[in-house]
Amino acid sequence: MNILFVCTGNTCRSPMAEAIMKAKWPKESVKSAGVFAGRGEPMASNSEVVLREKNLTLDHETSQITEEMLEWADLVLTMTDRHKQTLTLQYPNYESKYYTLKEYVLVDDLKWQELKESYSTFEEKRSHILREGMDKLSSRQMEEKLNRELEEDMRKIEEMERSFPDINISDPFGGNVNIYRETRDELEKHIELLVRKLENKDN
Repeated sequence: MNILFVCTGNTCRSPMAEAIMKAKWPKESVKSAGVFAGRGEPMASNSEVVLREKNLTLDHETSQITEEMLEWADLVLTMTDRHKQTLTLQYPNYESKYYTLKEYVLVDDLKWQELKESYSTFEEKRSHILREGMDKLSSRQMEEKLNRELEEDMRKIEEMERSFPDINISDPFGGNVNIYRETRDELEKHIELLVRKLENKDN
C-alpha cells in the first residue's frame, strides 16, 4: 500500500507523520506533500528536533501535491478536514482515497459510510426541491420549503457529526518546541492506530 500524508506547507506535520510511519511500518511506501507547499524547502527545525528525540530522521524537501502523487497513493491521509476539502475541490477524481488521519483510524468504516450516504441523500433532496420550485416559488418561499422538508435530514447529520471525535491534528507552525512535541506525540498515537488497522487488513 502506498500512503501519502498531506498538510499545508509540508514542513511540520506531514513530514513528521512520514518519518514516524516509516519507522513503524517500513514495508509500506510512504510520502508526504503539502496543498500549498513550496518546492525544495527544508523541514521545520523544531520538527527535526522533536523527531531526533525519538531517534527519527528524515531526508526531506517540501513537495507540492500533484496529480501524479495522488495517482501513486492508495491512501491519502490529511492532517485536517480543511486539507481534505481542498483536495476534493482540486482533485475530485481521487476523493475515495481521502481521509483525515484521525478520521481513518478513529471512525468506524460503517459509521463513516452512513454519514456519506446521509450527505448524498440530503443533496439529492435539496436539488430536487430547487428544481421543482425554481419557477413557482419566491426565494423566501423556497428557503422556507427547504428548511421545512430538509429539517429531519439536517438533524440526523448533525447528530451523527456530534458523535464523531475531533478529526484534526493541531498545527504547531510558529510554536515553540513543546508545541511541536505535542503534535509529534499526537501523530505518533494515531499512526500506531493506523499500523494496527493496516495489520488487521492484511490478516
